[in-house]
Parts: sequence; C-alpha cells; structure tokens
Amino acid sequence: MAQDGASVYHSHCSSCHDIGVGRAPLLEGFRRVAPESVQSALMQGVMVRQGLQLNLAEIRAVATYVTGKKFAPEAPERNLCTSTPPSFDSALDGPLWNGWIVDGTNQRSQSAAMARLSVDQVPRLKVRWAFGFDGALRAGSQPTVAGGRVFVAGTNNRVFSLDAATGCVRWAFPTDAGVRTAVSIGRIAADWAVYFGDIGGSVYAVNAVTGKQIWKTQVEDFPGASITGAPTLYGSTLYVPVSSMEELLAGDQKYECCRFRGSISAVDAITGKVMWKTYTIPDAAHRTHKNSAGVQMWGPSGAPVISSPTIDPIGRAIYVTTGDSYSDPAANTTDSFIALSMDTGKMLWSSQTTVNDTFNNACVMKDSANCPDTIGPDADFLSPPMLSSLPNGSRSLIAGQKSGVVHAVDPDQSGKILWQTRIGDGYVGWGGAADDRAAYIAYSGMKWDRNRVLDLDAGGGLFALDLATGKMLWFAPPGICGIQPGCSPAQSAAVTLIPGVVFSGSLDGHLRAYSTSNGQRIVDFDTVKSFKTVNGVTAHGGSLDGPGPVVVDSMVFVNSGYGLAGGRPGNVLLAFSVDGK
Repeated sequence: MAQDGASVYHSHCSSCHDIGVGRAPLLEGFRRVAPESVQSALMQGVMVRQGLQLNLAEIRAVATYVTGKKFAPEAPERNLCTSTPPSFDSALDGPLWNGWIVDGTNQRSQSAAMARLSVDQVPRLKVRWAFGFDGALRAGSQPTVAGGRVFVAGTNNRVFSLDAATGCVRWAFPTDAGVRTAVSIGRIAADWAVYFGDIGGSVYAVNAVTGKQIWKTQVEDFPGASITGAPTLYGSTLYVPVSSMEELLAGDQKYECCRFRGSISAVDAITGKVMWKTYTIPDAAHRTHKNSAGVQMWGPSGAPVISSPTIDPIGRAIYVTTGDSYSDPAANTTDSFIALSMDTGKMLWSSQTTVNDTFNNACVMKDSANCPDTIGPDADFLSPPMLSSLPNGSRSLIAGQKSGVVHAVDPDQSGKILWQTRIGDGYVGWGGAADDRAAYIAYSGMKWDRNRVLDLDAGGGLFALDLATGKMLWFAPPGICGIQPGCSPAQSAAVTLIPGVVFSGSLDGHLRAYSTSNGQRIVDFDTVKSFKTVNGVTAHGGSLDGPGPVVVDSMVFVNSGYGLAGGRPGNVLLAFSVDGK
C-alpha cells in the first residue's frame, strides 16, 4: 500500500506539493493530517480535479502515504457535555459574536457591552481551555459565540457546538467537505439555525441546539469551487460568496484553463432555495487559443469572492471585493469593489483597483503552458470591504489588497476612489478593523524566492490609518522570529477591535494586543506549543492566519495552526479568560 501510495504521489501530486506551490501544503505538512481529510479533498473538495484522475484505491493509498497514517474506524465524539445546556431562546440578546463580523459593516469592532474586557484586563488573559481538531493541518474556522456556546468548524469535516465555559462538546455535525467559513446564527420558525459553507460549494442550515441538518444547498458545482468567505446573514437571506481553486488546478498543462467565475448567491435562510445568483464576470468564458501542449484555453475567468459580503441596509446593497483573472483576457471586474442590489442581485457598480491582473499557478512552475500571456501581480483582495461613516457625514468602503495598498472608495458615488495608501510592497491579508477614527490594518508582506521558499524576514506590522484621509497615524513593528525554522513575522490574520485594544495574529504563532491610541504592544502570547486539550486530542499551535480572534463576555477565542502558504501547521482552538478562570 505504501509503495502504491508513493507512486501515485510522485505521478500526480509532487509537482505542486514538493515545492509548496500557492496554497498546496508541503509534503511534511500532511504528517499532522488525517487520511480522511486528504480523501475528502480529493473526492469532493479543493483537489477534486486531481481526484477525478484516480480511483478510490489510489486515493486511499496516496492519503495513507502522505499522512503516514491508516484510516481509522469511526469513533464516538470525545468529551461530550453531561450538564444541561443553557437556554438558547435569548441567544442573540446577550454577549455574542455572530458570523465573520459583529454586524454587517465588516468593521470587526466589538462593543464594550459585548466584549466585557477592558484594556487593563487584557494583560491578565490566560488559556482557560484548549480544544484539538483531530488530524487537522490547520485550525478550522473563526469561532462564533452566542448563548453560552462556541460554534466552530474543523478541517476534519466536522462542525462543533462547544460549551463556551468548559469546551465540552454539545454536538458535532459531519459535513461532506471541509469547512473554512465562520458560522452565522438565525431563526427558522421556532428553531435556531446555524449557517455555513463548505469547500465543495455547498451551504448548510443546522439546528443550533440539536445539531440536526435542516437543509443543504449546492450553490456552485464547478470543480474546485469553494466557499471560503463566510456567508452573511441579513434578515431571512443568506448571501453566499463563492471562490475557487481553479487557479491552482491550472498548474496542470492538460487542464483547460480557465472557466470559473466568482459569484454571490442569495439563499432563503428558511428553505435553502437560491433566490438569485450573480456572477462577478457577467459573460461566460469562451474559447480563446490552445496552449503549447495543444490544450484548449478559455477566458475570461476568475474574479473569485474570497471574503464575506458587507451589508448596506440604507442603500439596499451588498458589497464584495474580488480576486484576479485566471486566464486571458482579463475581466474588468477582477481586483475590484463591487456593489449588488440586495433584492435582485443586479450589479450596481464596480470599481477596479488593478487592471490586467492575470495569473495562475502555472506561472510559478517549470511546466508553464497554462500561464497567461500577460502575467499580473496576483493582487487579489482577501479583505472584505469595511463600511464606515466619515466625520463629514459621507461614507466609505475600505479594504487592503495583496498589492500592499489599502483603498477607500465611496459607495454612494459608484466606487469613486477617496484615497489609496501603500503600506508595503507585499500583500495585505484577511481583513482590517475600524472605529470612528481609524482603520487598523495588519500587514502580511509574505515573500517567496524563485524556488517558492518563504522569506523568513519579510513582512509584518500593524498600521493605524486615518479613516478620512488614509494618512498613517501610527505603526507597530512586527515581532522577531530569530532563527526558528519556518517562522515568519507576516501578519496575515484578520484583526479584531475592542475599545482601546486591537488584536492581531502572526504567522510566527503569536497573538498580540496593541493600544489603539499609539500602537504600543500590550500583550504577546506565543501559541506555538503543545496544549493539553479538553477533548483528549493531541494538539499543537502554529501560525495564526485567516480567521481573527473573537472577543465575547470577557473571553478571547482564537484558532492556532495554518499549514498553508508557508504557515506552520497546528490544530487547536484556544479560549482565553482573565487569569484563566
């Protein structure tokens, strides 16, 4: 079996995973992953295109080979709660963090009443409990907290409801594919439901109290399509963003690149019915030319929606940011802010910040047949747009881009650019935060050399930018990794704001808190260590990337571990409280 698995790996997988192309983890990273997770990715997840070339025996063989583990028999969930759960009837009335954001603005700013954590208390935070995601390469999704429960997904095809005080398991729901999104909470008749999407393009509604499925809807069946950004719930409608791994699939010269288009679907939260769907590229891809291997090429493609939509009830609009083009010709809605009608999905306007950004993973491989003729900077928007009110009464949408530029546009003037501030020559990560004075932007700045080896000295730092002008108010320097292997100062994770304090995680595995007044560092906690978990799973912290910290009712919840894009693997959810009590 091991020899068969090695043969499959070297024939179908090594060209990407031996050098860590794009979002492909290195081979050694799989040693912390369960073979079930690899099988899921190949059969119905981000690697489904590669999986189509393999039979089931080959898939199981390569999963066993890369992880170094055997498939385990189905085991019962550990550390189930024995106490009666608190009532969920008033879950949205008390302290909570619902979904990717606190509210529809995407500002990631938690009020004092909800946070119940003061500046003076932050240095006293200690780990209260730790929960391990069995066999995971990264630590799941951003937690949602409400009604004394923590809802969080692991990359091991499980979504959990945990007791917020102790970390015991209220229920565990099995998904058909891995889940990266945050969970949103809403009502369906007399029941409470949690909503989330998976990396196979499906969105779910699950009973928040019992963990039983209410409905499941496939919003996109294109191979490699993924729901990476959390669906945003507003009223009885779930707005679902769709991204894709086709940019990675294009590394295979035999792949007909590329036809995927990003989209937003409005899904009825009660029934799961898709009410409208709008593509970020209005026209479907057409045949363009054949590559050097004689394979048909297509375009335009791309413009994925990687982050969570922003809600504007006043303008009856939703706002999203998009990624780059995957193939020629470049679409004029890539690397853009886009406004859609909340009611019909009609595109109201788009504002492009980088033109001709056409890129896919063939461009960094020896076999570059699928690389477009016009190679762009790969400057996707990972950050969602933050909707802010300015001192003069006008409004702005603010988002950082992988170009290293933070942009502010006017949503009431068709995305007119208000200001642009360059904070570096590397990319800005998964989202900033804002109050009525400033936007707080973490700088990733990750860089690779020609062999796709991560530069361990590049990136990092936190910026406070004036909301109205984009002028820098202060800069907090990054941490120093020293000689630790695989350590990077890049700050890619979404940041989180409470009154007086901004939290930011780093690829070096540190969770740091800074004063909003001057950027002075208040606390620095290293999560790269082993933790004793409440569910008995062997767990270790790693890079902090993607999701940001969540602050609710005097507690801070953060995932540690992100074994993609040069990050350190890890598989633990940490719950901090004042003095660990």
